[in-house]
Amino acid sequence: MTAVNQARYKVGGMDCASCATKIDTAVRRMPGVEDVSVSVAAGTMTVSHNDSVDLSAVEKRVSGLGYPLRQLSQRNRSAEPVIPVADHADHHDHDHGSSHDHSHHDRDTAATEGLHGHDHGPMEGPWWKSAKGRLTIMAGLAFGVAYGLGHLFPAYETYIFTAAMLIGLVPIARRAIMAALAGTPFSIEMLMTIAAVGAVVIDASEEAAAVVFLFLVGELLEGVAAGKARDSIRSLSALVPKEALLEEGGQTRTVPAESLAIGSIILVRPGDRISADGVIMSGQSAVDQAPVTGESTPVAKGVDDVVFAGTINTDGALRVRVTAAAEDNTIARVVRLVEEAQEKKAPTERFIDRFSRYYTPGVVAVAALVAILPPLSAGGDWNEWIYKGLAILLIGCPCALVISTPAAIAASLSSGARRGLLIKGGAVLETLGKLTAVALDKTGTLTEGRPQVTDVIAFGHSADEVLRIAAALETGSSHPLAKAILAKAEEDEVVIPQSSDGKALGGKGLTAEVEG
Repeated sequence: MTAVNQARYKVGGMDCASCATKIDTAVRRMPGVEDVSVSVAAGTMTVSHNDSVDLSAVEKRVSGLGYPLRQLSQRNRSAEPVIPVADHADHHDHDHGSSHDHSHHDRDTAATEGLHGHDHGPMEGPWWKSAKGRLTIMAGLAFGVAYGLGHLFPAYETYIFTAAMLIGLVPIARRAIMAALAGTPFSIEMLMTIAAVGAVVIDASEEAAAVVFLFLVGELLEGVAAGKARDSIRSLSALVPKEALLEEGGQTRTVPAESLAIGSIILVRPGDRISADGVIMSGQSAVDQAPVTGESTPVAKGVDDVVFAGTINTDGALRVRVTAAAEDNTIARVVRLVEEAQEKKAPTERFIDRFSRYYTPGVVAVAALVAILPPLSAGGDWNEWIYKGLAILLIGCPCALVISTPAAIAASLSSGARRGLLIKGGAVLETLGKLTAVALDKTGTLTEGRPQVTDVIAFGHSADEVLRIAAALETGSSHPLAKAILAKAEEDEVVIPQSSDGKALGGKGLTAEVEG
């Protein structure tokens, strides 16, 4: 049996499901490709393939469609490890920080972009700095200038608006041709190209220029929305600090967290976030693991205990030996799982994808019938009915339909991840609506997980006196119960006396001398 491997890519410029469909169709036809999974929200593509595949040809095919890409990882599916929810000691391949040499591929991509007038690009940074943003601005300015010149020189109005339209239409038409050659003849770019050219033919060049500009604006807005969805995933990575205190040769210095190597020793001060997965070499502290495990109460940690990147060291200094590189730490794996979950389509999303495959050719057929039948059968005016057929092409754009479900699922998965909920795909989200009973296994899921003093029941003493003495005993302690008692005393403005000779009795409580 032929082994099935997986290659994972970061794809730039995908901003709607139509983009994903074009890439999926083109790559799926390549020899040696077993399966393709494309995620618009994550901006990734996973290719399952056998040993006969030519990955460089796959990369060139996608680049030819106008989508720059770089390889993230390549692995054998049968060797894919499983990450338990509670035990994060086992690491699986995660290559977000891959340093593979793709300089030859980058050159191919750059050449392809110049050849095809490609206006896709990563939606990172301000939208007006992206290639798509600049093209939209140019088309808008050209349309505005054409409108002014058209009124000044009415005799040349058609030519002026046609020239303005071509600024935006040429890149769209080139993408339509490449998509058709790759197996997607009925793309939205093809519909737009036919409609714009037809409008010029029936002497409606002003409407053609306006429609092309509005189409570019719509694409830009889709790109901005997709970029925000991806940013919400990347925000998970912000849980890990950018810098770490590295111990070397008896000295401590600040270094970038991403440069930490396995085996390095780092110092984590009280109140700092832990910058890498590791094992405690010395020190004791309570670690807030809520960002990773959802456990809201800090967990006591000591020598040889495992700690996770992104968790918070609360009250004691720790020396930690790094056990995972930055691209393979716990938070990075959570990000990877969220991205993979977004690649798995929900039943509703699969239905809409199937529907759109028939819907778009159907729109073309209906538009053609509207434009041709009335003039042939009823003697209608050709210009009038061609105009109506072109209007049907424009309003029949399926982008809003096919992007609706993926956008909702992406927003839900990202929102859940920010709240500590790792949801394995859209199918799980749809199943949630059918649940009739839910079992919750730990404090902190529905509750805050932080003890709070609500009442003081005194026996033989006043409530204020009991609270005053209890607060004196707990002064200086970081135990969750101690914090609750001290918070209550502060709320009631209780004057806390000094205590001495405080001792903790394991499993029982504590003793101290208060006011002699």
